Amino acid sequence: MAATASLELGSDLTPYGGVRPDEAWRAEVRRLAAEQNAVLLAHNYQLPEIQDIADHTGDSLGLSRIAATSDADTIIFCGVHFMAETAKILSPDKRVLIPDARAGCSLADSIDAEQLRAWKAEHPDAVVVSYVNTTAEVKAETDVCCTSSNAVDVVRSIPSDREVLFLPDQFLGAHVKRVTGRENLHIWAGECHVHAGINGAELAERAAANPGADLFVHPECGCATSALYLAGEGIVPSERVKILSTGDMVTQARATKSRSVLVATEVGMLHQLRKAAPEIDFQAVNDRASCRYMKMITPAALLRALREGRDEVHVDPVIAERARGAVQRMIEIGQPGGGE
Repeated sequence: MAATASLELGSDLTPYGGVRPDEAWRAEVRRLAAEQNAVLLAHNYQLPEIQDIADHTGDSLGLSRIAATSDADTIIFCGVHFMAETAKILSPDKRVLIPDARAGCSLADSIDAEQLRAWKAEHPDAVVVSYVNTTAEVKAETDVCCTSSNAVDVVRSIPSDREVLFLPDQFLGAHVKRVTGRENLHIWAGECHVHAGINGAELAERAAANPGADLFVHPECGCATSALYLAGEGIVPSERVKILSTGDMVTQARATKSRSVLVATEVGMLHQLRKAAPEIDFQAVNDRASCRYMKMITPAALLRALREGRDEVHVDPVIAERARGAVQRMIEIGQPGGGE
């Protein structure tokens, strides 16, 4: 017990031969993962040290694909709870752990299965498209899931005469409706509290102060419409305004010719962008846009999960079976690489 506490707190390194705390922690995590044939998955919004030790770091779609195909016995999902649930839905025979089960999601909490069933009753012939940021119970009531990178492709794949219920994110829904021009798309009024807090006034102010910067804007953000307005009015050159999923942000980071980029999404994304293109100055539009749920997955929590197997994720088999088709259709639609 003393050794566990000393490693987690970094106060006494004797059990690890004087190795620096980060190296001792990394060595122990890798040893335990190898012993358990565990794969470590980390979302782009995780703490930098969690991202750096993961076998795979990425967005929800990319990590979902990995979860579905991995030959590991155990999946350690460093993200929020709906992501670990999705991994369990896709890999029902694997053990799935989330290092802290309290890591929830305000967006996923903005609609439950009962509310969705009531909405469906009002539109009995509609196709239900759920953003992957939803609970397993909501996915079980869904026809097809989507991520921010393939949401437009998913909606375009639906016959134009069918109504579409899009949930739960109102900003992503507005983006999809704007791009597709689809009038029979109904949007649930949910939001991610972190992304909704990145507003248009902040974006305009930062863009004015950085006239040569590209704008990377996640479509969940409250400022997405403002970004398009800035481009439409010529305030920012249209080629500098990019509405992107987190996965696509990494791709664009490697391709941009700009020397600076303003990023409108959760601040954890900056770590991956700076690794992808260290010569570029990436700055957050709102440096307070930090998800406390994502940050619950600490180094100590990851180590505890591997040592104790705590916070295993379970999904009712009936719910999982109903949800699996919607998630698999999400994986099949759109181009690989970009996700949430």
